[in-house]
Amino acid sequence: MHKIIRLPEVMKNTGLARSTIYKMITAKTFPVQISLGAKSVGWLESDIQNWIQDKIPQSHTGDKNTIHQGEHYAN
Repeated sequence: MHKIIRLPEVMKNTGLARSTIYKMITAKTFPVQISLGAKSVGWLESDIQNWIQDKIPQSHTGDKNTIHQGEHYAN
């Protein structure tokens, strides 16, 4: 079974701000949200966890797109 999480939990799990998440979605560098209704969206928890796991090796290779704790995505 899939678990859907809402934006506050996505922000908590990733350490990213709301605006950063949406900028990254637009840049196709973050999982796309799922429509839950007219004005409600969520993300598959597994998609967010996989995205986090994919970031770990990048932090060890010095990838310039890596976001470290306390930093924000630069556009």
